[in-house]
Amino acid sequence: MDLKNRVTDAISPYADRAEPPGLAWCVARGDEVASGALGTYGPTDRTPVGVDTPFRISSVTKPVVAAAALSLLDDGILTLDAPVERWLPELADRRVLRDPAGPLDDTVPATRPITVADVLELRLGIGLDFTGPFPGPVLSALAALGLQAGPPAPAVNPDPDTWMRALGSIPLSYQPGERWLYHTGSEVLGVLIARATGAPLQEVLTARVLAPLSMTSTGFGVSPEQAGRLGPHWLPPQGEPLDAYDPADGQWSRPPAFPSGGDGLVSTVADLAAFGRMLRAGGVTDDGTRVLSPEVLAEATRPRVGQIDADGLSDWGLGFGVETGDHPDGRRAGSYGWDGGMGSTLWVDPVSDVVAVLLTNQMWSSPEPTPVFEAFWRAAWE
Repeated sequence: MDLKNRVTDAISPYADRAEPPGLAWCVARGDEVASGALGTYGPTDRTPVGVDTPFRISSVTKPVVAAAALSLLDDGILTLDAPVERWLPELADRRVLRDPAGPLDDTVPATRPITVADVLELRLGIGLDFTGPFPGPVLSALAALGLQAGPPAPAVNPDPDTWMRALGSIPLSYQPGERWLYHTGSEVLGVLIARATGAPLQEVLTARVLAPLSMTSTGFGVSPEQAGRLGPHWLPPQGEPLDAYDPADGQWSRPPAFPSGGDGLVSTVADLAAFGRMLRAGGVTDDGTRVLSPEVLAEATRPRVGQIDADGLSDWGLGFGVETGDHPDGRRAGSYGWDGGMGSTLWVDPVSDVVAVLLTNQMWSSPEPTPVFEAFWRAAWE
């Protein structure tokens, strides 16, 4: 059975049950490339999903935005050991909670400045801690200032300068470099990229990553040309009827005040597959344009922080999740990429020579992937 039929057969039962309502996918395995789409925009809009349908990709944003930062490393605009306070003075002279669960006024000085590496590695000392009570004192304080730690919500966050002032007014949970804490570092990274270059994040991302790869359907919110192609996004099923998380003309239908480097992008499977093929090729596009050096890409996709999940197979690099062992679904040790809780995945496996992208229009109910993702990965790597 060829690749397209194998993947289609594996995931069709889920689409037939509208679990999720709609999806699109692309797999490149060696020289063979296959893609497809199944389902619709949802119960209130029976428009068929296509391979050109834009999706809210949530945390798959992280490696795409990280690639822009990696290109700044290539050009010497950023260096891994540089303190970020040069560009982000709000993060200078940090205080750190004596106890991560303790009161906000019981702090000690940071033992060293936050570096560019800390931000890319998500070890700047603030973020989601999956090992302790949620949300904890720091995230609760940030939420009170309008910096939410919940699902992506582009219309909620203030502009980047206001966002950074709020972040800088709250102590860190841990010392810089001490602990991997999810997500917030990726949002800081977006602001860092913009300030280090003196240009808006969307502009830098387009010039350094999106344009060389012809990723014309990727951005923070949909373009006017895309507006009619963005459908609703759905909450996990909780009985009938299915509830929408974001309508077609909702939060992603316009440019946000705060372009989130952690979860803000809209994209298509074709765009993300082009991004994945560039990574698989060592930083070079299909037409031979170099986006990243092989040296910086190797640094970004090696394990750097230690185990980050319960199965013991996942580590983190510079903006990428990195598999440290062979995964039951087929991904080999050395695979890198990430998943998004709104129902998205992008992984590159240099051992098996696979790039796999699946985008859906329904959120996960937990950090654990829904069954259609497991079926997709197994078929892509079979």
